[in-house]
Amino acid sequence: MKLDVACSIGFAAPFPTPVVLMLSPRSGDAQHVIVEQFVVEPFNAWHEYIDARGNRCHRLTMPVGRTLVTVRATVDTPDEIDVDMTAPRSEGDDIPDWVLEFCLASRYCQSDLLGDRARAITLGALPGYPQVEAIRAWIAANIRYEYNTSSASTSAIETLATGAGVCRDFAHLGIALCRAIDIPARMVVGYLHQLVPMDQHAWFEAFVGNRWYTFDATQTEPRGNRVAVGYGRDATDVAFVTQFGPLELTDMWVAVSATPD
Repeated sequence: MKLDVACSIGFAAPFPTPVVLMLSPRSGDAQHVIVEQFVVEPFNAWHEYIDARGNRCHRLTMPVGRTLVTVRATVDTPDEIDVDMTAPRSEGDDIPDWVLEFCLASRYCQSDLLGDRARAITLGALPGYPQVEAIRAWIAANIRYEYNTSSASTSAIETLATGAGVCRDFAHLGIALCRAIDIPARMVVGYLHQLVPMDQHAWFEAFVGNRWYTFDATQTEPRGNRVAVGYGRDATDVAFVTQFGPLELTDMWVAVSATPD
């Protein structure tokens, strides 16, 4: 399906504030960006670069007062995500060098503290994709999706303790549990068609069968029509705005719809 995605965010700065924005999708194995527009109002000079994980970033300095940033894109995405219960674990030397960092504990994904829990959750599951699916299913069954139960600093350990969170927290917990049994996992942020309520979304990918597969514990079935914007170890790497000074987010609007034929 071809999707039209749009995100508009308003900012207010008390004095000139440098920022890095991660809002624009990039073509890759699972999506093709047909057309894209990045607009800053009032006009402000910016430059684009690709970070170490292949994410598109825009760097600029917000002037004093209000700035509105709008991104629009038309993206061709698959209607279904790949599911393969036969995909085996990628062991040792089979894991590419650039994937190794996604085996390690990170700020919000303390996998080094979750070994016993991960092994209990995956007990009886075949190594590889079935283990990750067992983790996804356990989170879906045992963690409540509930607003105002977490914050930007909530970690996987805290989500496990409270038993509640939002998509960001579900993704962090899935990543941490995968890494705890030595399965590489990474966070993905972007957009999901027909998400209710509509907003930016987060899920995770696990590296099994020598490739990445999508997992989303907030959804009852494996849904496609996703537009990925950023990939990283956890939310630290995929913040839609990284600011270097005081900056207030005043408003935000997100829309995802099927492109008219």
